[in-house]
Amino acid sequence: MSAPTTPANPQAPAGPAAAPAGLAPAVLGLRRALDAPRSEGIARGSWRWTVRQRMAALRDALVDEVEASEDGWLAARSGGMLRERDALLARLSALGPQVLESPDVERVRSDLERLLTDIAHHVQRLHDLAYDAVELELGGEE
Repeated sequence: MSAPTTPANPQAPAGPAAAPAGLAPAVLGLRRALDAPRSEGIARGSWRWTVRQRMAALRDALVDEVEASEDGWLAARSGGMLRERDALLARLSALGPQVLESPDVERVRSDLERLLTDIAHHVQRLHDLAYDAVELELGGEE
């Protein structure tokens, strides 16, 4: 019997809270958009729109995250990961209008960079949870 697969990647086995394949490219896309030059006038409007589009891709990738594990002691950690993801999504949603409307572009850019750092920490915790699930399944150290 083969392992279950994720909808985002039919070849990859589904683990508890495994990071979706589209999350890394979405983070990279937003990071690159934030690093692009931000000059006055039309160029700044273009920058704002590009950043907003990359934020939408990142939101979609976070929403596609695999659901929590029901497996014993991992269930509490999985639930915590879902709550953390929901908090990240709320922050991302709150920053959306600010990107397009705020006169202080540098503050919004700084807030988004902090959010990207927090998302990177979230992804690391997802990987740790997936590792612990495999270790539990295989028996781990005794």
